Amino acid sequence: MKHYFTFILFLVTISLNAQDDLLSEIDTDSVGDQYATAAFKGLKVVNFESTKLVAKKELTLIVAHRFGSIENGFDSFFGLDDAVTRINFVYGITDAINVGVSRSSFQKIYEASAKYRLVRQKDNGFPFTIVGYNSILINSSLEEDNLPKLEFSDRLGYTAQLLISRKVNSNFSFEIAPTFFHDNFVFVDEQHNSQYALGLGGRHKLSKRWSVNVDYGWHLNRADNSPFKNPLSIGFDLETGGHVFQMHFTNAQAMNTNGFIGQATGDWADGDIYFGFNLSRVF
Repeated sequence: MKHYFTFILFLVTISLNAQDDLLSEIDTDSVGDQYATAAFKGLKVVNFESTKLVAKKELTLIVAHRFGSIENGFDSFFGLDDAVTRINFVYGITDAINVGVSRSSFQKIYEASAKYRLVRQKDNGFPFTIVGYNSILINSSLEEDNLPKLEFSDRLGYTAQLLISRKVNSNFSFEIAPTFFHDNFVFVDEQHNSQYALGLGGRHKLSKRWSVNVDYGWHLNRADNSPFKNPLSIGFDLETGGHVFQMHFTNAQAMNTNGFIGQATGDWADGDIYFGFNLSRVF
């Protein structure tokens, strides 16, 4: 594990050199027109999308890594030999509408997404922030040699979510995320292509820069013979100049919604978990 912490310290040192300061986003219960702000500082809670959006005309780059399972110890250098990476660009068309494109080395997935705010939490008014999230993905790892009847449509998957959050006070926020996702190709014969889940997440601020974040995905119609698990993730957010640096442990190596809810293979009880991080930069 000490190699992980050396690596983390290296990344944090780099991030501290940035010029812009995310702390300019005031972490109070409300500002200006009395809308609640900063329920979450990262675009993700851990794996699940949060209700935070990129500001108008800003471009955010998120570099996310999930290493292999730490269960294998030095055989895979605690997972470092089996890392997957996701590069995600998110642009704010307006303060309430974001679009994104990404590429993940997990199943060589390309994805396009839209995220849009429907309602904002307001002091002495509506008690929640509600954000919609939709995405379409292409799984380019499927091989025609193994699947002779494979068509392009089999590579596609879709996600539709409602992200509902509440900032309870300046230290604590929570989120629920009713989720529908559909994969045209599934890896378990008895699994329905259309799948449903309920995401639960929360953030508790520990200090001006640090918070602990947790999220969990409850799959509602997983096939009885499925080897996959519900995703549970625990991590920490560190706010530095121009960055939110998220470090976490999770039992899901995939980073797109269809993957981490539908195909989580790790088991916390067996120590089969993955260390990972998300590093964001605003331009």
